[in-house]
Order: sequence, then structure tokens, then C-alpha cells
Amino acid sequence: MDYNQEQKQDRKTLLWAALAVLLILNLVLVYFIYHEKRENKVKDEIITAKTEEVLLVKTKLDSISVELDRRIAEIQQLGGSVDSLMVLKGQLERDKKEIKNLANFSASSYDKKIKSYESVLREKDLQISQLKEQLGVVTSENAELTEKLTGLESSQQQLADSITSYSVQNRELREKVNIASALRAENISINALSSKGKERDGGKYKSKRIDKLKVSFNLSKNAVAKQNQKDVFLRILDPDGAVLSDMATGSGAFKYGGQEVIYSSKETVLFNNTGQNVDIYYGRGGIPMKSGKYVIEIYSEGFKIGEADFQVK
Repeated sequence: MDYNQEQKQDRKTLLWAALAVLLILNLVLVYFIYHEKRENKVKDEIITAKTEEVLLVKTKLDSISVELDRRIAEIQQLGGSVDSLMVLKGQLERDKKEIKNLANFSASSYDKKIKSYESVLREKDLQISQLKEQLGVVTSENAELTEKLTGLESSQQQLADSITSYSVQNRELREKVNIASALRAENISINALSSKGKERDGGKYKSKRIDKLKVSFNLSKNAVAKQNQKDVFLRILDPDGAVLSDMATGSGAFKYGGQEVIYSSKETVLFNNTGQNVDIYYGRGGIPMKSGKYVIEIYSEGFKIGEADFQVK
């Protein structure tokens, strides 16, 4: 009796130990998920802030470009030299192109350039006045005021149009960033099904016992994503990197990164934002699977949303 009681006690101890390990693993998993979400949120905020800075600077440079063209045309009409202004215009166009590189963007650096351009415009206004005096060009104060007001209204309208356009682009960029960070496949598992329907798990399977592969995962919750039907594509890559596919059993191609990409299997899912489970099956069609490490990739709405691997003996 004492021996049996000791065995029962040992089993209870092992059971509690296993439960403790599972609890610790769950806590670690929750921590990593929380940490990842925090990192994604910080990255999104940085991208948004930097994009808004770029849009503001781009708008100012566009306005300066319009004013510079106006002064070039006016000085040419008065017979003055515009060589230095053409050089300046070339530099301005290079600055407008370089601003697209977010990685190297510096708001303070561009603020200095903008002040320099504005200083040149003021100098050219003085030169234009001197040219007009030399040529005897006389205009009334009312005419000058009207012209300036007209130019100011035009510049303000262009500025308003640019801000509206860039605001739309910025909003679209934020939406794409949110979607890319929100759609994820979690808790991915890969099981092997025999020809008799027996299902095996563990991630290591003998080739002769694999008739089908079953890939299961959860679609993470996302308040931004639309609750509608979404095509989910599964790609299975063999040890040599080739995609397993059989067009007769449901394989095909989809667009990813602007190119046609072959997929092994596809499932259409009605996304309901509940962390729902998704199962995708792939039958090898009687072709034996070679030994080695296989990689599975999951895609949806133009994004790669998950990856895992398994072994075939």
C-alpha cells in the first residue's frame, strides 16, 4: 500500500510540475505578444511623424519652386541674367527628389535650406526692383498691390491643394502600415494525415505515412481589418526551396510584390475578428516527399502573415 501511495504522490507531483511549466510558457508567450505589439505601435508612430514632417517640407519646397519660376520669368522679361537662378533651381529639384528617402531625412537640415532659398528670393525681389527702375518701368502702387495679392492667393491655393493631396497620401500610408502589422497567423501547427485518415502531430513525420498535410492557425484579432472574405494562400517549400504544387488539386498563382507567385493550396475565410481558427489542407497526390526540412508560408491580402517548418524523415 505504501508503494502505491508513493507512486500516486509522484504522479501528482509530476502533474503539478507540468502545469507550472505550461503556466510559465503561457506567461512568456503573453509577454512576447505584448512586447511585439508595443514595438509595432512605436514604429507606426515614428513612420507617421516622419511622413508628416516630409510632407510639410515638400509643400514648402513646392511653393518656393513656384516663386522661383516666377522670378526667373520676370528677370528674363526685364533682360537680366538668370544663370545663378537656374543653378539654384537645379539644386532645388535635387532636394525635392532626395526628400523621398525617409531614412536620410533631416528636418533641421531642410529648414536651413528653405531659409537659404527664401533669402535668395528676397535678394531677387530687390534686383527686380532695380531693373525696373533702370528700364523706367513705372507701376502704380495699386497695380503692384493687386499683383502681389493675386500671386499670394494663387500660392495659398496651391499650398492648400498640396496639403490636401499629401494628407490623402499620408492617410493611405498609415492605413497600409496598420494592415501590414495587423494581419497575422498565430499558433501555427502542421500535422500529417495518413491515407486512412489518422492524424499525427509533433513536426517530424515519415514520408510514407504522409498522404495529406494539415496546416492550422489562428487569425489574430484586428479592429482595423475589414470583416469580409479573405483569400489565404499556403506555400510549402521542399528542402531545395521548390514549391509543392498540383494544379489539378487546387494549386495556382497569386500576386505578391508585383509578381506571380505559385501557391500550394488556398482557403477562403470569412474574417470575423474573433481570433478564429483556420485549417488548410494539401494532398501530395501520391508523390513521395523527400527527406529534410520543409518550410510553410502563409499569405493574405498581399502580405506574408506567417511562417513555420516541419521535418520529413
